[in-house]
Amino acid sequence: MEKDALKKMAAEAALEQIKDGMIIGMGSGSTVMHIISLIAQRIKNEEIGIMAVPTSYETAQLCISSGIRLTTLDEHPSLALAVDGADEVDPNLNLIKGGGAALTKEKIVGSAAKLLVILVDESKLVKTLGEIAPLPLEVLPFAKSTVLNQLKEFGTPQVRMSNKKLGPVVTDNGNFIIDIFDLKIKDYNKMEKQLNAIPGVIENGLFVNMADIVYVGSEKGVKILTKL
Repeated sequence: MEKDALKKMAAEAALEQIKDGMIIGMGSGSTVMHIISLIAQRIKNEEIGIMAVPTSYETAQLCISSGIRLTTLDEHPSLALAVDGADEVDPNLNLIKGGGAALTKEKIVGSAAKLLVILVDESKLVKTLGEIAPLPLEVLPFAKSTVLNQLKEFGTPQVRMSNKKLGPVVTDNGNFIIDIFDLKIKDYNKMEKQLNAIPGVIENGLFVNMADIVYVGSEKGVKILTKL
């Protein structure tokens, strides 16, 4: 079964978490697109009232075109839940996120939610973070070179380059993304603090102890993982 079909399975199962009247955080990426479509169908068929805080321009535009009303954290600083994808999920539900370059807003929105729901296909499950995906950081362009130098102790850092325009990927916030390959992680919490302490780093893609429930689309159906 194709990965996209597995992602859709996870989104369909997670739809049970969406209730009438909720204000939800809406993540970014291909998996989230599925649940946006499913929520839009429920709004149309059941006339439920759902509002979303988007984590990227792409998500915002998709919500608008799908008939999902938008709101902000200024209006709703506490969210019922947030739904998002992930690049990696370890057995304790720690995550690497940021493949879509929206990690800063995703972490802010996820931390504002009472429940963080993650949707993935089974290929994203790993024993240790860093196995299949690099760790992204959002970095001020001015600090690119100094940050690159300081990141070498954590692995092999590279500025993410765009494949559809010349030059680096630029986030919705106007910053660069640096990906750390060959990641050396011993203590997730310690590393997260060390990375964010580097001047010029806005945020990193380690989501430690944030996810509450993970829906995993697999060949055998949807697995539901919760914190150990």
